[in-house]
Amino acid sequence: MKKLHSLALEQKEDAKHGEAFFPVKKYYTRLSDDYPVVTTHWHEEAELTMVTGGDCLYQINLVDYEVKAGDLVFIPPLMLHSIACGSSEELCSETYVFHLNFLGGNSTDICSTRYLTPMMNQEFAMPCIITKEHPVYTSLRKIFNQIVTLYDDAPPGYELALKSLFLQVVFLLLQYSTKISYVDTGTPSDKLKNVLDYIELHYAENVSVSDLAKLCYFSDYHFMRFFKKHMNMTCVEYINNLRLEKAVEMFEQGSTEILDVSLSVGFHNLSYFYRAFKKKYNITPLSFIKSLSTRG
Repeated sequence: MKKLHSLALEQKEDAKHGEAFFPVKKYYTRLSDDYPVVTTHWHEEAELTMVTGGDCLYQINLVDYEVKAGDLVFIPPLMLHSIACGSSEELCSETYVFHLNFLGGNSTDICSTRYLTPMMNQEFAMPCIITKEHPVYTSLRKIFNQIVTLYDDAPPGYELALKSLFLQVVFLLLQYSTKISYVDTGTPSDKLKNVLDYIELHYAENVSVSDLAKLCYFSDYHFMRFFKKHMNMTCVEYINNLRLEKAVEMFEQGSTEILDVSLSVGFHNLSYFYRAFKKKYNITPLSFIKSLSTRG
């Protein structure tokens, strides 16, 4: 049985999904009052998700979609997306993240040049939310169930079968896709990607609102409204949240000097780091470090 991962805990753009020769990974996601959102992110891989319980709000390329139990969600590569709990107390879903290179996206045959490469370049507008009313739903649901069984049981040759099934997913969705004649590199989605990329690279530094606003050619005021609208938090809140997640990674990797970790991730006031850490994780950094030694 393969180790399962929580998508909510591995949502960063540079997360490694699967292995180099088998870039496929299964995730379970559970959102509740304790962890109500998967923040806006993107990655090179595509996602196929089944919502198994509850309801939620998906935001895909800055467009909101209401999703409920039984719905399927397909996220193409490089597409901004986030998830927030809906009216139910808990949202549960099962996701398969896979790189199109696994399907032959890095080859030079007709499948790659005519379909997979344009898909990676977002030249197709593909259906992202597949409800029970969609013509392709029954076929996709059957394929999803086959993927679940193969991934869990891993019989000899299951990699070949998974590759075939993911190709069938792409084929079915392409029947309901439209070709985009050009890609507008100045869209709000692209601006937000540039900002999040910059923050990911410079979170440990003194990142100012003005620095981020210049990336979008916005005034500071316009940028702050733009960021809050699409991220549901201020850019300062986002940066601090990212710094805290990086601190947790350092603690989990064996760092025990709290001051050093605080400085390394960009918190130059230790008291503020303690307060922010406890507010986010309901535990102090020291207690968190101690808890790591009792795990496993």
